[in-house]
Amino acid sequence: MADHLNRFLVLTVLLGLFLRFCHGGVTSTFVRKVEKTIDMPLDADVFKVPSGYNAPQQVHITQGNMDGSAVIVSWVTQDEPGSNTVLYGTSEDNFEFHAKGKLTQYTYYNYTSGFIHHCTLRNLKFSTKYYYKVGIGNTTRHFWFTTPPEVGPDVPYTFGLIGDLGQSFDSNSTLSHYESNPIRGETVLFVGDLSYADNYPNHDNVRWDTWGRFVERSVAYQPWIWTTGNHEIDFAPEIGETQPFKPFRHRYTVPYKASGSTAPFWYSIKRASAHIIVLSSYSAYAKYTPQYKWLEAEFPKVNRSETPWLIVLMHSPWYNSYNYHYMEGETMRVMYEPWFVQNKVDIVFAGHVHAYERSHRISNVAYNIVNGECTPVDDRSAPVYVNIGDGGNLEGLAANMTYPQPKYSAYREASFGHAVFSIKNRTHAYYEWHRNQDGDAVVADAMWFYNRYWSSADDSITIFS
Repeated sequence: MADHLNRFLVLTVLLGLFLRFCHGGVTSTFVRKVEKTIDMPLDADVFKVPSGYNAPQQVHITQGNMDGSAVIVSWVTQDEPGSNTVLYGTSEDNFEFHAKGKLTQYTYYNYTSGFIHHCTLRNLKFSTKYYYKVGIGNTTRHFWFTTPPEVGPDVPYTFGLIGDLGQSFDSNSTLSHYESNPIRGETVLFVGDLSYADNYPNHDNVRWDTWGRFVERSVAYQPWIWTTGNHEIDFAPEIGETQPFKPFRHRYTVPYKASGSTAPFWYSIKRASAHIIVLSSYSAYAKYTPQYKWLEAEFPKVNRSETPWLIVLMHSPWYNSYNYHYMEGETMRVMYEPWFVQNKVDIVFAGHVHAYERSHRISNVAYNIVNGECTPVDDRSAPVYVNIGDGGNLEGLAANMTYPQPKYSAYREASFGHAVFSIKNRTHAYYEWHRNQDGDAVVADAMWFYNRYWSSADDSITIFS
């Protein structure tokens, strides 16, 4: 088995070198049927309100502390506050534990939210399936989740990757494709832009409710790790709404305090063998700002002997060869890219551009405006940048690319899809991207990753084209 893997790795290296130096990257030749992206109607089956009086809806979970031994359970009750209690246990027949949560509610222009509950389940056992129920006293609904393995350097773990999802028919295709993937993730890393409610008149917050019901089929059973995008800002002074991120902040709680952050838009967690840093492209990040000071203090805390894989999530990409949102992330790149290289970040996932792209390992830290050194260069200490803002929202695909394809761009394609990042051990991880038009097990782009801390090998390789 080891010999087969070694031969496969050698072949992929040779293929990658050929593609990289002879062609400078791959622009996919895949041709999809051109169709307008349309939001699903309010009476779509995926938006259906659960039956029963005051039934909990929009149930979702996320990690609740630094190491994954806690889970935050959130849900909405529409008719009345109802119970804040979550009952849970390791058997469907015995909910031996309980936890009491907190309640919040908000108004946005002419909309008033339902009663939003957040409850943290603590001191959970690792690698354990828990059953939980919410809606105690009225209509009770049952769900389950599995906790991650205890943090450790050689713990295998698989993450799903979704971004810019929205609630169109294409969005439904993306989520369905992810759910039917034979190796779908155990946790979703979501790179921002959730509901796209702000695309409706007066930022119609009913579309936050429909989105919450739409994704419940996944996020009630496995954690989604949240990143904020521009469609979460919801800053609308023309209708009297001057508090940025108001709907998101009320609806989606994250464990930001566990990593010493002062706001829920930038934070970190450990999960299995990964240290995950979440950044906010739409919060202040210049020198001396809270986000800057937090990130400066965060990198020294990363222990690559404990969590060898260092992953960063953000919304606005730093490297992008489409004619959409081009260079919008440049000022953040100038601020933080040297830290990414110094600390050997393995991979950066971003969204915002509604298409797919993967880079080689490159950096541009030498550029200082006057020296003219403005071309990204190969850098084995730099991360691979993956733009996966291809979830399927109503704004449609970003199909207009720059030509010629930049040398830093390894693979790009204007299709909707999702990705999976499978950590095997401290040295190897396998990444693959799936377009919606293919069968469940078909891989459109893939790459073997060699961990930057534990290996200096060149892994900027395209396996499929």
